[in-house]
Amino acid sequence: MRSLRILFGFVLATALLTFAGKGFTKPRAADAGAYPAHEDHPDERVSVAIDPYDSPKKAEIFKVNWKAYGYLPVYLIVTNHGDQPIALTRMKIQWVTANRSKLEPAITEELLRRLSHANIRSDEPPRGPLPIPGRGPKAGVSKEARDEIDAAQFHALAVEPHATQAGFLFFDVDEIVEPLAGAHLYVDGIRNADTHELFYFDVPVDKYLAAPAAN
Repeated sequence: MRSLRILFGFVLATALLTFAGKGFTKPRAADAGAYPAHEDHPDERVSVAIDPYDSPKKAEIFKVNWKAYGYLPVYLIVTNHGDQPIALTRMKIQWVTANRSKLEPAITEELLRRLSHANIRSDEPPRGPLPIPGRGPKAGVSKEARDEIDAAQFHALAVEPHATQAGFLFFDVDEIVEPLAGAHLYVDGIRNADTHELFYFDVPVDKYLAAPAAN
């Protein structure tokens, strides 16, 4: 009986660890210069890249079907090739579409609010944790979805010398017919160790679309 209890405990622990391991895992970031859609500032020794997760295959890393809720996840990568840290505390980001629609990354409360109201596109399957009835944005969203939002988003406040920071931005493209072709991601407000602002970054999304492995 003791052996059976030990065996049962081992199996249960293994099952729990396996279940716990099924949460969201952020992709490992390469140097920003390795992505098709990137811009380098050699003089400032900083590179910025984006990798939109627009295809069903790439979106499989998420538990939430963000496209069904009208959001486009975009992986942002910032690489510091210099010998001093750079600050991102004042970084500003804007996605500008071909028709000049200007989108800013959604904040956590906006993502929770959208998920809690189950605003799902009719042409998309509601994959992932479904909203739970309740009050307030958090009350209507499962813990799994909340954990995914926290783990996925870009949170870095600085990039150390010869290092890379990355994370996801979520853009509300629910009413945008074509959010990718002809779009640009603008990043400004990055500052060097002397608090001087770097020149803004302009990353054309068409570089991503033209890459052989884009989809």
